[in-house]
Amino acid sequence: MGSTGSTAGPRGHRRRLVTGAIALLATASLVTACGSDNDGSGGGGDRAASAGGVDDGTELTMWTRAATRPQSEALVKAYNASHKNKIELTVVPTDDYQAKVGAAAGSRDLPDLFASDVVFVPNYTSSGLFADLTERVDALPFAEHLAQSHIKAGTYEDKKYVVPHTLDLSVLFYNKDLYRKAKLDPEKPPTTLREWDRQARAVDALGGGVDGTFFGGNCGGCGVFTWWPSVWAAGEDVLNEEGTEANLASTASKKVYDTYRGWVRDDIVAPGAREETGTTWTGVFPKGKVGVMPMPSTTLGLMPKDLDLGVAPIPGPDGGKSTFVGGDAIGISATSESADQAWNFLAWSLGDKAQVDVVAAHKDVVARTDLASNKHSEADPRLVTINELVAEGRTPYAMKFGQTFNDPNGPWLELMRHAVFGDGKSVEKDNDAVTASLAD
Repeated sequence: MGSTGSTAGPRGHRRRLVTGAIALLATASLVTACGSDNDGSGGGGDRAASAGGVDDGTELTMWTRAATRPQSEALVKAYNASHKNKIELTVVPTDDYQAKVGAAAGSRDLPDLFASDVVFVPNYTSSGLFADLTERVDALPFAEHLAQSHIKAGTYEDKKYVVPHTLDLSVLFYNKDLYRKAKLDPEKPPTTLREWDRQARAVDALGGGVDGTFFGGNCGGCGVFTWWPSVWAAGEDVLNEEGTEANLASTASKKVYDTYRGWVRDDIVAPGAREETGTTWTGVFPKGKVGVMPMPSTTLGLMPKDLDLGVAPIPGPDGGKSTFVGGDAIGISATSESADQAWNFLAWSLGDKAQVDVVAAHKDVVARTDLASNKHSEADPRLVTINELVAEGRTPYAMKFGQTFNDPNGPWLELMRHAVFGDGKSVEKDNDAVTASLAD
């Protein structure tokens, strides 16, 4: 599984918006008033503090999801070892995270720093839980190189509230050994959905328990994470800018559904796709019996050492490339009394040393496009491919993302089932149901 555990990824179907927590978030919009004396905007008259924050030995608190434990712990450990400020990190079970944040917001007891699955950031920014970081972010010398999909997801009413913390991208993995056996060039992965279809079928024809591809057919999060990039690669949007209207019955979308439905019809897919809820989705490719399939980038370091695999961008029907930029974004809580010190950690975490010597060293995706090629990634061209994709990727924006796309009883999963395991004739009707959920 992807170590960042985005809700758009394998376990996303279990992470829906918690009603009680969201009710508390609405109440918590009042926290901006109590935090107004220290709004984190960097307007306290000290430009140095705005750019790099303050390192004066302050004790800071920080929360993150269990899904991002390895990356968060690595960054905090390196920061604590090299700074006067010290961060006490609390790792919260992923499925309990939203409820915990909501309860803390309601009681005005949030930590100084807290991360969030990037698709849920809009719920927190609109409720006033984060401090305004606009001036601080803009003052960074590398601001334009930050993962803009995360920055945009954390922008509310033209103000920036979060920065990238951990990134997980959707990419194609393909088995070079199987490609060779199928007389395919192992250095030429698919660059269109048509080529993907042809190559998957060529590998599937090998027989002997080998299958062309695989996907999580009963996992809404898997679908948005791996299907939507093909639509984006075609130059189409899946949602309107406000995240209140779906465009999932578009020409490119239908081509994606038709391709997947063809794989199901012709038995090109490994067994279990129809029932796959995401819990074992990423465990199929490592067995070495699948030709090519979309996967979370964070699983690259978990692959068997003897598995000769390549990595490629997810293509559109006729070309192009894109990726779903998942993972976590992080900000300073609106109630923190140590915003300058908290910003010191965030600014450091995005700097060259942290991004290269901590993030890249752990084979994770760097948060800056100008560091896509570095001393660690250069040793593995696949990492460069993944890092460079950040600039091509998107993170969808929708307040009702969880209930619409991650809920196993939501309308998106219904659309997926009808479009791929059914006859595909109800796409327009199902798209209307998705829009109704987004606007509800």
